[in-house]
Amino acid sequence: MCRRVFPLLAEAFAVGAVPAVLIACAWYGVEQTALVSMVVVACALLLFFAGYEASRPRLRDIMPVAVLAALAAAGRILFAPFPSFKPVSAVAIIAGAVFGRRSGFLVGALAALASNFFFGQGPWTPWQMYAWGMIGYGAGLLAQAGLEKSLPIMCCYGFASGFGYGVVLNTWSIVGFFHPESLVQAFAVYAAALPFDATHAVATVAFLLALYAPWRRKLARIGRKYALCERAS
Repeated sequence: MCRRVFPLLAEAFAVGAVPAVLIACAWYGVEQTALVSMVVVACALLLFFAGYEASRPRLRDIMPVAVLAALAAAGRILFAPFPSFKPVSAVAIIAGAVFGRRSGFLVGALAALASNFFFGQGPWTPWQMYAWGMIGYGAGLLAQAGLEKSLPIMCCYGFASGFGYGVVLNTWSIVGFFHPESLVQAFAVYAAALPFDATHAVATVAFLLALYAPWRRKLARIGRKYALCERAS
């Protein structure tokens, strides 16, 4: 029973606690928001990984996650000369669509962690892990709804996810460090980041158009052959 309940509770906390704490800190004007939110997002990530481990995945369940995370990290490094134009979100979406929401989360999170050994680790790393993880998680939810076969829907989700990633990182920066005195100042931060978020969104769609159909078809075949997709959710 615990093997079933704990992963679900850890997953629920990882998904819901972070935005709830950010909203609460902004609403009540908590002075140590950066520290509090950092602790919460770190705990959320650790709980998600612990919940995945508690489900006792087989080696063949872990291998696609590790390979896709490595590919996403390598792609981010390869496109380093092009700010915000990265394939990480697209690969996380493909992972979530094929192997389920948990695998999608892990691919996005691990890709951020691994690639930051090249780009530099810092207080932004857990937030990048969470944001990219949630992109893969959302793709898994779309797959559960039976929408993963529609490339236009997945591209629309990919486009929205580029801005969603920016919302997470920008909100953390605003609430944790800038402490704006008015909504105008807060919106100014979002506006300044808009070109980068738009580039991220366009890049995600571009990579999905190039990779989604062939990768999903091949990965789905692997999932069926080794009974991976059924265990992903």
